[in-house]
Amino acid sequence: MNRKTLERILIGGILFMTCTGTVVHAADQNAPVVVSETATTATLDNGIVLAKVNKANGNLLSLQYHGIEMLSRGGGYWNIYGAIPGEANTQQKGTPSVFHISQNPAQNGGASGEITLRFPYLGQSNAVPLDIEIRYTLHRGDSGIYGWTSADHSPQYPPFNVEVSTVCLKLNPDVFDFLSIDGRRQRQMPSAEDWVKGTQLNLWEARRLNTGIHKGEAEHKYDYNFLFSQTPAWGWSSTKNKVGLFIVNPSIEYLNGSPVMIDYGGHIDVKASLPADPCLLFIWHSPHYGGRGIQINANEKWQKIVGPFLIYCNTGENPLAMWQDSLARATQEKKAWPYAWADAAGYEHVEQRGSVGGQVLVRDPQAPSANAAGAWVGLAQAPYEAQFKKSGPTTIDWQTDGKHYEYWVRADTTGRFTIPNARPGNYMLYAFTDGVLGDFSRSDVHVEAGKTTELGQLTWTPMRYGRQLWDIGIPDRSAGEFRHGDHYWQWGLYNLYPEEFPNDVDFIIGKSDCRHDWNYVQPPKPNGKGWTNTTWRIRFNMDQESHGTATLRLAICGARGGPVDVSLNGRSIGSTGELPESGVMHRDGIRSDSLTERDLKFDATLLKPGENVIALTKQVRAWTDGVLYDYLRLEMQ
Repeated sequence: MNRKTLERILIGGILFMTCTGTVVHAADQNAPVVVSETATTATLDNGIVLAKVNKANGNLLSLQYHGIEMLSRGGGYWNIYGAIPGEANTQQKGTPSVFHISQNPAQNGGASGEITLRFPYLGQSNAVPLDIEIRYTLHRGDSGIYGWTSADHSPQYPPFNVEVSTVCLKLNPDVFDFLSIDGRRQRQMPSAEDWVKGTQLNLWEARRLNTGIHKGEAEHKYDYNFLFSQTPAWGWSSTKNKVGLFIVNPSIEYLNGSPVMIDYGGHIDVKASLPADPCLLFIWHSPHYGGRGIQINANEKWQKIVGPFLIYCNTGENPLAMWQDSLARATQEKKAWPYAWADAAGYEHVEQRGSVGGQVLVRDPQAPSANAAGAWVGLAQAPYEAQFKKSGPTTIDWQTDGKHYEYWVRADTTGRFTIPNARPGNYMLYAFTDGVLGDFSRSDVHVEAGKTTELGQLTWTPMRYGRQLWDIGIPDRSAGEFRHGDHYWQWGLYNLYPEEFPNDVDFIIGKSDCRHDWNYVQPPKPNGKGWTNTTWRIRFNMDQESHGTATLRLAICGARGGPVDVSLNGRSIGSTGELPESGVMHRDGIRSDSLTERDLKFDATLLKPGENVIALTKQVRAWTDGVLYDYLRLEMQ
């Protein structure tokens, strides 16, 4: 099919999305949806998109857009991966699957078709102890198909810890060559052959390319990480065929740590030999950047629904146009959420949900201009304890919780907010914003179906331990304001540290510029045999003798390995202790899923008139053991 023919078809099949998510056509010229099946496959087809699904595992075998095959033979996978405590990890679904047509186009005039594959847990060996459902929904005249899943744990099932959950589509390498993540990462990608012929670097997922348009460059799949709350659509396109395939995510309510979750969205398959297909991913639960597992206990009833999200096909003059079109579609999908057409147990519609409204007011005498304009405000579960094999007892808070739903919005310029469409229940309300250290919380917020809970004015008085003497950075949950922070998504920036800071960071308050003189990460240094601790120094002057208690406040947005030990003028004043582990540095990140705060109190008489030096020594065990600071502040009472 040539491009002009494709354009005529698309123009003739223009559709509009109403605020309820119903597809309305300019004219009923589009083919009806048809669902068909064989013993091993099920197919949904509306004349624009055709999707063939493997009944055995719920994976897509084929996705065609106006006859163009979008997937490779590998197809991809859809998994929930974890372990029954004491047993090996698994992603095996319960078998055999149970198939049925949950929206039958033969009964709705061809308006929509939906298939449901249920994988019940019946005690099968090495199977995930969850009843898993995978659904695909196709509407008449639409150029995308919705995918969604639910996971149910019955009280009689064994306990289970979910580690990572992924939807991965492996794309046709003869079609797709361009990856769009966000406004700054629009990239014609290396070919599969380029990847296979590359030289492996310090990670399996990183290679130096020896051929192709990116010859000499490093390619690393984690260079395509992003904040889900800022990225509603991402995907691949074709510079040759002028078609695109994007994940359009309408809601963050089902992600772990909703507004702060980070992961990657696409890459060339990291294989040692061909085929190495373009991959499009939706990772809805992950430990990659510090997320914590979902612990489901014995005797516990639990359910979570992920999606529906849209696997969106489009066409355009160039990759940028197709990506922008996917963002426009994302805006429509967000307005339609929760979808009126979605019908599954546990998926509550608008009338079954409630809202919470109020206004956050920041009151900080030491920062009178601080306010909650644009703050994230959300509803989440109260912190709770979980037990994991690797980390032991762990406190799960809103930043790392993937077990429950969370509901977040941005406040307006006055701090006013309305959180819509929350499931009924009791929640904690949280708020955080750039420029203010810490977060706000309020307990016992009740949501009722069909009602709005009005909280009125909520005064947030940020924690202070005394008069602020100095600070470094911006409290924004990232190291983005520091050296390399504006282009962090490149493999191996930490390797530049010995050259750029041969004597380590030596920062002078009032003179140094954090954009150049404070590195985005404090990494270890190679010593020829292994790795050496690094020590960063902060120099500052005091006019006179001090009394009382001083507090060094450290906000840490990524860490791995040992603690940071702190001294003042050569005397120890404390340590961060072991920090929550996240793979931020070696995964080319600038922030983790969660912020860690450590407040080190010490006798202020240790401060002397004249120059003082605080030293931060990162204890390391391996080359991955770096630490990223978000913000540092010294206060004195």
